[in-house]
Amino acid sequence: MADDHWRVLMMAAQTGDATAYRRLLTEASSWLKSYYSRRLPPSMVDDAAQEVLLSVHTKRHTYDPTKPFGPWLAAIARYKWIDRLRAMRDSATEELPEDLPARDHAEAVQSAHVLEALLSRLKPAQANAIRLVKIEGLSIKEASERLDQTIALVKVNIHRGLRELSTLAQEEGHEA
Repeated sequence: MADDHWRVLMMAAQTGDATAYRRLLTEASSWLKSYYSRRLPPSMVDDAAQEVLLSVHTKRHTYDPTKPFGPWLAAIARYKWIDRLRAMRDSATEELPEDLPARDHAEAVQSAHVLEALLSRLKPAQANAIRLVKIEGLSIKEASERLDQTIALVKVNIHRGLRELSTLAQEEGHEA
């Protein structure tokens, strides 16, 4: 903390210097975000810092300019942090039941395994084009850039690869 610097800014702010006050709050905000980022979940950091700045604003008349500003700010930040911890502890949570129904992913895992096995039997250019466009969701243009192939060649590889996959799946008794 820049104690002496902040003390001077706060003294100026208490005499009505809006520029000094704005600078002090900006610098204090950076320090507070750093302070809270090590102590609170990321989603709470900005709100906690703003809460302290609001407290500084409402209690600025109680600050004693003969004392360092940093410890005064740190004390407010610590009290607000403790308040947040208490609120988190006291907030209502709900126990999850032991018999919570969950979807069985066995079928999806098996399908992915079968698909990978079938793709491995295609020419690499066909399998790669299908993976990028049909599975990962890239556009034909993005796939052509990544594979260093023309757009027309990527389309041909996808078309021929899908036709071959259908044939392989039917031969092995899988739904195509």
